[in-house]
Amino acid sequence: MDLSFNEIMKNNIKSNVLLVVPARLNSSRLPNKVLADIGGKPMIQRVLEQCKKAIDTSKIVLCTDSEKLSLLAKNLSINTILTSDSCDSGTDRIASVLDKIIEISSSGFNKYDYENIDDLKKRTLIINVQGDQPFLDPKVIQKMCSFFYSSSELPCVVTPIYKLQKESIHNPSVVKVLVNKNSEAVYFSRSALPYVRDVEKDSWHLKYCYWGHLGIYGFRADIVSEWRKLPKSSLEEVEKLEQLRFIDAGIKVTTFKVEGDFLSIDSQDQLDAARNLFK
Repeated sequence: MDLSFNEIMKNNIKSNVLLVVPARLNSSRLPNKVLADIGGKPMIQRVLEQCKKAIDTSKIVLCTDSEKLSLLAKNLSINTILTSDSCDSGTDRIASVLDKIIEISSSGFNKYDYENIDDLKKRTLIINVQGDQPFLDPKVIQKMCSFFYSSSELPCVVTPIYKLQKESIHNPSVVKVLVNKNSEAVYFSRSALPYVRDVEKDSWHLKYCYWGHLGIYGFRADIVSEWRKLPKSSLEEVEKLEQLRFIDAGIKVTTFKVEGDFLSIDSQDQLDAARNLFK
């Protein structure tokens, strides 16, 4: 039986967890989207407030190249780390300041409980929460922690997936994930996978259960520490999906299923839909 979130956080001395939100202002598809107003609050503020519902505030860090975003986080009593503006993805931003993240995440722990720094990194779960998820469900974060630390062998990378509704299957702004029978990610794509032969696209959902990728990743810290050593993936480049670098490098990405329909903001239509929820 999986351990509950509270059991892990209170009783497992090696459950070293940190929520990290990488954010930048210069989004190519929707500039300044993390500051976009949603129901009277900037998007990034809503993301950080949802994070605070999932875990103690001291375990949340905003990694950003923006002084403006850093100040907003500090006003919410959230740790911030300023990063270079040359980072090309959220994972790259986290990897660039991993040592500082580890220092924050291990505060309050007796480091003598770990054999060495490598042991500490292998037992540390870094949860990457995207800055464009204002409706983040705190229970998903808690389920990720439970899933990660209940595994007999701590996974390299874990990520939640959810069943897609018919109207989302062919939307390129919604990331799809193809999984095998072991719940491991085979591939991530903006296209619908698999292709259903000899069937009209509008009926594909009747032939196969399509899964969406909820853009949250849980990394073992030792895995993300190797990120910048991994060769850039041509798949990552064409799909503009950073997680494909792990797939291309042969690093196992384990998935777990969550219930619900989830809205990330990657286009003007999605931003409009988010705003409509507050009307």
